[in-house]
Amino acid sequence: MDFSTVIGLVIGIVALFVGMAMKGVALGSLFNVAAILIIIFGTAASVIIAFPMSELKRVPKLFGVLFKEQKLASDAEIIRMFSGWADIARREGLLSLEAKTEDINDPFLKNGLGLAIDGQNADYIRDVLTEEVEAMEDRHSAGALIFSQAGTYAPTLGVLGAVVGLIAALKDLDDVNALGAAISAAFIATLLGIFTGYVLWHPFANKLKRKSNEEARQKMLMVEGILSVLEGEAPRVIEQKLSSYLSVEERRKLAAENQVDKEAAQVGEET
Repeated sequence: MDFSTVIGLVIGIVALFVGMAMKGVALGSLFNVAAILIIIFGTAASVIIAFPMSELKRVPKLFGVLFKEQKLASDAEIIRMFSGWADIARREGLLSLEAKTEDINDPFLKNGLGLAIDGQNADYIRDVLTEEVEAMEDRHSAGALIFSQAGTYAPTLGVLGAVVGLIAALKDLDDVNALGAAISAAFIATLLGIFTGYVLWHPFANKLKRKSNEEARQKMLMVEGILSVLEGEAPRVIEQKLSSYLSVEERRKLAAENQVDKEAAQVGEET
């Protein structure tokens, strides 16, 4: 589970309820059926009009992406893997890596290594894999755009709901108490529109974009790793090249792990 999504939602809802309580607003006033209909169903209607059904069918899956932790391998592990493959390829030839493809679970990485083993040139491999990454980014961008547009529609529909409520309130100007209650209810729609737009839909869109960028970045790391192995670069050179994708802390960790492996190898040779 992606705890940052859950924690953010909880904090946002609690902040709204506590803020309303501190201002003396009855929490039950949020549950205004008319406002909920205008905001939730109005936003849904706007999104359905704006996007084709083929993209809307992916919305349940997108919610799954939002609330599930992204399962990506560690960049440092991937770099070490390419370093190991480079060592094997330099000693035994590129075809010796064919057995390694059976242990690869990532379809993108498996396809890329397979192209290298099949003897495709570097430019062809880069073009094929880059196009695959771009296609993935386009799909992810379309999904994020659904939530982004919902975040744009919801606040405006909140204004619409307030206008509808005020129209109803102005029908009975003689009763001051009823007028105050009606105006208060009218602005509930505005509150719900702003809250859902800027605490739910826009953040959801940003989370999807961030996850997509992280996945695309790691795939490009894989592309560079595959091409480096294909070109016969030394393991150390590959590690230095791919380390540019790592943070300073991750680089230090990778260097420490390599030092441990080196010392273990030296001990093995001595014994």
